[in-house]
Amino acid sequence: MRARPTGFERQIAFDGCFNFRDLGGYRTRDDRWVLPQRLYRADGPHALTRDDVATLRSLDLATVIDLRTPDEVGERGCFIALLDNAVEFHLPMIDVLPDTDALPDWIDPLVVATQYRSMLDTGEATIAESLAILSDPSAYPAMFHCSAGKDRTGILAAVLLGVLGVPDETIVADYALSATAMHRLIEHYRQKYPDAGEQLQRVAPAMVAAYPEAMATLLAGLRRDYGSFEEYAAAIGVGSATKHIRAAVLT
Repeated sequence: MRARPTGFERQIAFDGCFNFRDLGGYRTRDDRWVLPQRLYRADGPHALTRDDVATLRSLDLATVIDLRTPDEVGERGCFIALLDNAVEFHLPMIDVLPDTDALPDWIDPLVVATQYRSMLDTGEATIAESLAILSDPSAYPAMFHCSAGKDRTGILAAVLLGVLGVPDETIVADYALSATAMHRLIEHYRQKYPDAGEQLQRVAPAMVAAYPEAMATLLAGLRRDYGSFEEYAAAIGVGSATKHIRAAVLT
């Protein structure tokens, strides 16, 4: 059995980015490990400080995959402006954000799982293109993100970890790590938008909801319909990408 990678922090500390973490260190079903400092998942660049920019640049990112809508990019900026050598791919997973009036329903894991499956299906081209990009060994280190780093990012993270052979229970546990980060993000919004307290109070439960059952249901449905992550990748036209991603990321 290969030794577990050590000497890295999963959560990357930023003052103005709240859900940025390393996907390394996870064990696969065939006793391999995901290398640290190869794949990062993140939220958006909310209020990066000078120290944050230095930390970001120290990661030596080669690729940034932005899953946000065009409106989100226009309103909130992007990481690529702060990086010298990275290549950015803007690959929206959805065209518009969910209506805020519907967000209170997102505290129900079954509702969330249904929404995630819809994003998986309608975002098929984005997921396929992301896997194709990451099949190139020169794409690493790579980071992918949305605005909160929980939902769209969580779906792509689940597919990538699944392709790498990480067990479903580990994928679910990784997804659930976003809950703590969401509390920090909400506090940031409270300070930035002090007049929006009532609206934040209404949507906060959905924002922090990262229930394991929601991700477990999504994974069960994917396996039911496709059999495996490898077969899912093949079904969306990038079956050959899986072996290249595994070669680039696993030890």
